[in-house]
Formats: sequence, structure tokens, C-alpha cells
Amino acid sequence: MTEIAELSFPLSRTCPFTPPPDYARLRAEQPVTRVRTFDGSAWLITRHADVRAVLGDPRFSSDRRNPGFPRTAPGQALADNLGPVLIGMDPPQHTAARRAVVGEFTVKRMQALAPRIQEIVDDHVAAMLAGPRPVDLVRALSLPVPSLVICELLGVPYDDHEFFQDRTSRLIRRTTPAEQRRQAIEDLRGYLDGLVAAKERDVTDDLLGRQIAKQRSDGEVDRKGLVGLSFLLLIAGHETTANMISLGTLALLDNPAQLAAITADSSRTPAAVEELLRYFSIVESATSRTATEDVEVGGVLIRAGEGVIAAGPAANHDPEIFDRPEELDTGRNARGHVAFGFGPHQCLGQNLARLELQIVFDTLFRRIPGLRPAVPVSELPFKDDASIYGLYEFPVTW
Repeated sequence: MTEIAELSFPLSRTCPFTPPPDYARLRAEQPVTRVRTFDGSAWLITRHADVRAVLGDPRFSSDRRNPGFPRTAPGQALADNLGPVLIGMDPPQHTAARRAVVGEFTVKRMQALAPRIQEIVDDHVAAMLAGPRPVDLVRALSLPVPSLVICELLGVPYDDHEFFQDRTSRLIRRTTPAEQRRQAIEDLRGYLDGLVAAKERDVTDDLLGRQIAKQRSDGEVDRKGLVGLSFLLLIAGHETTANMISLGTLALLDNPAQLAAITADSSRTPAAVEELLRYFSIVESATSRTATEDVEVGGVLIRAGEGVIAAGPAANHDPEIFDRPEELDTGRNARGHVAFGFGPHQCLGQNLARLELQIVFDTLFRRIPGLRPAVPVSELPFKDDASIYGLYEFPVTW
């Protein structure tokens, strides 16, 4: 009991392909337990049913400004200066803000983007084939594809991608000092404020431009709110998908029989994407909450004001839900995973992420059938120090 209570969050992985082994022990022995965080302590929830219960319960607040909200790195509270951001809102504010933008991410709208995404992927794979080998998949494909897609969707000049990718990388590293984190936030806020202001003067046909036009027709433009929205979508829209491209490619190359199955039949790719999302579960703390009243979860009483971390990686490897969860099985039905969260805050861009991953995997393995890692897995630099798991580099050849 004492050993479990002394665990610090985030927990450490011992294998790059699986979540921290302590999750399995906690699910079995103490599925709702106290853990130490950067600035205090919080309740860690590890069972799938309990994670979904917390994420669907309005008595748990997403507002990052609550005193008990769990922090995992120095300076994270500085982002609160951006004002309320969608991921940190509660109803009714969250309901209205999400309703205003959710139409930009429908399946129908994403399918309309598919030809452009395919074009972007084709161009980057062609550049890989024409260039020297080995090539870093992260720089050549994983990062630029979702970055270019989200830039075009939002209306952010892609020529500025190095600027925001540099600032984003600082923000997602838990080891970034508070002052550097503050500066990265200020840099991005200043940049996005100028971008929104420019679109107010000359409304463009993109997500931000359409939001400005809609708000103007209803009254005044909420520039601070749009800066917060673009801040969230710009970071989430490229960093998460980029890491899933790299990790998913690595996992499929490590499982050649399963890779052969999806390359022989692309109708299998959507299920493979869901399984890869479940298998890696790259975001651990975006589903943190604060109890607004006393709530019992898994037989444990959580008091009002206490922080809660609903651990998606633990839930997605719960053997009560997924048979042999530590095995990658691209043929399984993994749609019950919580890699995109659950409930009112379920990931806004999940349809876009799924589409990008499907197009990338189908295109990459079709056009470069001899693709393979250029170094052993043990030499790859995994993002063990980041709040979004992934690879810093992935040299490949063929």
C-alpha cells in the first residue's frame, strides 16, 4: 500500500511499446490511488470503466484554473494566461464554444479534405524517394504532413511552421524550465494574436476566418477566445498526429505479418489505426480533472477540490475490455479505446487524425514496400520526457 501511494506521476515506461508496468499492478490492486504530481498530489484512475465514468461526469471540472488541478511540469499554469481554452472549459461555456467550431471537423468535411491530404502525403513521400538515405521519418513525413494540414485548415502560414514547432516542442517537454515555458507561451500568443487581428481586417476562407465572420454577424469578435482556440488546435493538430505516424510506422514494421495484411487490403487500415491509437495511447494527462463535489469512484471517495488523472494508457490496456491488451492486434475491434478521451471533451479533431493516419500508412507502405528502420529500436530517441509520447527522430531506409 505504501509503495503504491508513493508513486509519482507521470509513471515511467520500461518498454517503448507498452505503458508503464505499474498501471497493470494498480488496476489489479488499487485502481483509484493517490500519486505525487509536480506541485502536490492527485487521484490516479486506471480502470477503463472508472476512466470513462470520470470523463463523462459533470462533477469533474476541466478548468485548469482550479487550485487542485494536477500539474506535471513547472510553469504549466502559465498557459492559463491565454484565457479559457476549449480543453479547459466547463458547461455551459464549453458547450457553446464547442458547438461553434465542431462543424469544421465533421466526417463529411474531413472527407472533402482527403484529396488535399493525399496530395500532401504523396509530395512528401516522393521527396523521401528522391533524396538520400537514410532519412529521418519525423522530419521528412511525420511532422510536416499534419503541420501543413492544420496550417491550411486554420489559415496559418506554413512558412512559419519552424517557429511554432520550436515553441510547441518546449511546451510539451516536462523538463522545460518555467521561464522558457513562459516565453514559448508568450511567443505563440503574440504570433496568434497578430494572425487573428490580420484576419479581422481581411477575412479569409479558413477555420479562423469563418469563426471571425460568424462572431461578427452575431456581435463582436472574441479575439482572445480565437487566439486560445488556435493555440489549442495548432499544437494538438500537428503534435499528436505526428507522433502517431512515427510510432505507428515503427510498430507496423515490427509486426510484418500485420503490416502485410493491411497492405494487401486497405479496408483493414481503419481498424489498424484504432488499434495503434489504443496500443500507444500517447497522451496521458490531457484528461486531468478536479472534483467539484464529493464523488465516489471505484469505491473510493474523492473530495471536492481534489485533482484527478484519468489515465488513458491504463484504461486502453485494461484486460477486462481488451483481450491480450499488451499485444498489437490490428484485426481487433478497438473502437472502445479512450485515446481521444471520452464524454463532452472527446477530441475535436479525431476525424481528421484518423483520416491523416489512414492516408499516410496506406501511401507510405504502398510506395516504399522495402521500408525499414535504419537503426535498432534500442537506439531510437523516444519522448520519455514529453507530455505527448513519440519519437524525436526515426531514421529509415529501404
